[in-house]
Amino acid sequence: MTFAKASVILIGLAASAGPALAQVSCLNPADRRAAVANGQALPLAQAQRNLRPEQRGEVINARLCRAGGNLLYLLTVVDRHGKVMRVRIEANTGQVVQVR
Repeated sequence: MTFAKASVILIGLAASAGPALAQVSCLNPADRRAAVANGQALPLAQAQRNLRPEQRGEVINARLCRAGGNLLYLLTVVDRHGKVMRVRIEANTGQVVQVR
């Protein structure tokens, strides 16, 4: 692959990811506790129960973030085979919306 072609691909990827990344803002610990206390978000342990068996593993990072007006848990999970997954869960319902 030529340098020019790789540059075009990288610029395209950055441009397409920019708005999506700009809309996500994660809550600080006090705001996370408040969101759970007032019912805007389920506790993390309760939201994790909705993961399918093949999506379960060790959660190595968990954040509660606001994206497009919704609260989402953004999890990084390592399964027992070492596969790393990025999981998005709707914080108010516990529904898994994305696994990558």
